[in-house]
Amino acid sequence: MKKIVPALILLSLCSVLTFSQSTKVQRPRVVVDPTPTPTPSDTKKPLAPPPSLIIESDEEIKIETELVTLPVSVLDREGRFISGLRELDFDIYENGAKQQIEYFASLEKPFTVVLLIDVSPSTKYKIDEIQDAAISFVSELRPQDRVVVASFSRDFTILSKNKRSYHRIRRDIRKAQFGDGTSLYQAIDYAVENLLRPIEGRKALVLFSDGVDTTSIGPNFRSTLAQVEAADSLVYAVRYNTFDKSQVNPRPGYVYPVGSSPQEYARGKDYLKKMTRLSGGRLFEAENTRNLDAAFTSIAEELRRQYAIGYYPEIVGQAGERKNIRVLVKKPNLTVRTKNSYIVKKDEN
Repeated sequence: MKKIVPALILLSLCSVLTFSQSTKVQRPRVVVDPTPTPTPSDTKKPLAPPPSLIIESDEEIKIETELVTLPVSVLDREGRFISGLRELDFDIYENGAKQQIEYFASLEKPFTVVLLIDVSPSTKYKIDEIQDAAISFVSELRPQDRVVVASFSRDFTILSKNKRSYHRIRRDIRKAQFGDGTSLYQAIDYAVENLLRPIEGRKALVLFSDGVDTTSIGPNFRSTLAQVEAADSLVYAVRYNTFDKSQVNPRPGYVYPVGSSPQEYARGKDYLKKMTRLSGGRLFEAENTRNLDAAFTSIAEELRRQYAIGYYPEIVGQAGERKNIRVLVKKPNLTVRTKNSYIVKKDEN
């Protein structure tokens, strides 16, 4: 009997422990994906509380809405940057619906620019002019700004990378010599993915080209436009009209060589227009050096001094969906330059 009592006591303790473990509530693991903190840090309005949390399962909670941040330039009629504006001076609309501004900053920071020079056969007689224009643009930069110089024909050549010395950059630009073929779409694809994307901070692509492509394999008109629209970079284009005017009214039966017809030049101009517009940049016609000097001054000013404005979309949208954006400034005689659309990103989690 003495042996039975301890055994019963031990059995009772085991039963209590077993019951205790079986009735313990398992708390679900909570994972919160924070909204990315915008890069501007000079003067900023504290971010509003994050949007409502959505419970997707018993195990995970996520924030569905990401802050959309836009680089915004405001210029007067002379192309000069307008400083001193406040959050209350702006309105933002997405797909026609007014959005609440949640982030605002006025910035003046160094930037990195990729100069992409077309050295295809069509630019053979314009190469010196194109090089002079690229050098003129570099002269507008400040010592703290960085420059990458690349050229393309059928092949893509990096002439210099992340340099600040004006004299070295000028020397590298002079290395650009014309080649065979025109793989413009491939050049844009490579520049965006391999030169611009890895760069942190403010960045832009300045393209010197006639917009005509003849030898690209893979990347095309539409794919590169979508690529530029999704990229966090401004694109400016300086268009050179290399069309042979003597071929405006060719003899009957004349067949234009590839890349030299009026239709291909019109398509090239359309491509440059759409690419710059989708990125928030601008297209300039290289009619004369005087026009270009003013354009380069304006580009450098836009890149160096900007406002950063952010909002949480009222309607998130589906991955891959295009959202149209309109930014208005409540002051007369001013021009706003920014992206007019963006693509809803896929959920990477």
